[in-house]
Amino acid sequence: MTSLAKTPVTVITGFLGSGKTTLIRHLMANSGDRKLAVIVNEFGSVDGDILKSCSDANCPEENIVELANGCICCTVADDFIPTIELLLSRKVRPDHILIETSGLALPKPLLKAFDWPEIRSRITVDGVIALADAEAVAAGRFAPDPAAIAAQRSADGSVDHDTPLAEVFEDQIACADLVLLTKSDLAGEAGLEAARAAIVAEAPRSIPMLSITDGLVDARVVLGLNAAAEDDIAQRPSHHDGADDHEHDDFASTMIELPEIEDVEALAETVRKLAREHNVLRAKGYIAVANKPMRLLIQAVGERVRTEFDQAWGALPRASRLVVIGERIHFDEAAIRAELGV
Repeated sequence: MTSLAKTPVTVITGFLGSGKTTLIRHLMANSGDRKLAVIVNEFGSVDGDILKSCSDANCPEENIVELANGCICCTVADDFIPTIELLLSRKVRPDHILIETSGLALPKPLLKAFDWPEIRSRITVDGVIALADAEAVAAGRFAPDPAAIAAQRSADGSVDHDTPLAEVFEDQIACADLVLLTKSDLAGEAGLEAARAAIVAEAPRSIPMLSITDGLVDARVVLGLNAAAEDDIAQRPSHHDGADDHEHDDFASTMIELPEIEDVEALAETVRKLAREHNVLRAKGYIAVANKPMRLLIQAVGERVRTEFDQAWGALPRASRLVVIGERIHFDEAAIRAELGV
């Protein structure tokens, strides 16, 4: 068992749109007697807003902290350590802390941050949970042609043929204690089998996998792994091992303020067009819709767009904000803004 002196921390990682926020919402609502805290380290503030709207007695709003100044492992002294110390100093100390990493983050550098003297005797990595969109993995979106790339690398070891997205995905899998194949209902049995095979091919060791839909998983399966992952970092290989630091320069993001809209489907189609014609990987935000008292939550992964009216604006300002993320080499903010009419 984990030492009673240490608070367990679960790191929840996964590619853009894999369902991290949905999983955390479920865990917040089904934590049993655990008092939870959540650290959100994502570009923009939409995920934090979603989670704060789900706060309750076991995870009050003050225990949901957003760190949006960069990835945690790049801002350890300025952001991560003070946040951990703040949470541990609460009058009611959390029993368990969840960290939602950025979809672009490499998890291994974060594990190294747990070795900082100020916190290493107070917290432990209970487990690293990697979420993988089963439908996307089955379609091979993290490597255009994995078999061909493997053959090329075998023939010429001096050339790295992995795309940046593939490296992020592979590093997240390699660091995991448990892989959750999300959106299994969309993938179907054949898709799930293909996704499992792709992950097994990349995994450096045997890693348990479980298929889920809508974040529904027993908290006892995810929490309480007692992995102490910070103590076996060497068993979690990374493409970036040996590097002095790590970069997120392959990706770019922007937050765009939009006027009130009239047509929800027209906006959804514009977002699909951004994915299709401007290589946008992820879009998410809250939108004000004319004559609607509820705010519209829009979330997109590629051309897959989901919308829902999640809650009344109430006293909140009717401000529409859309976070857009893509690979830097293709990212044309002016063109994206033009498509959105701003």
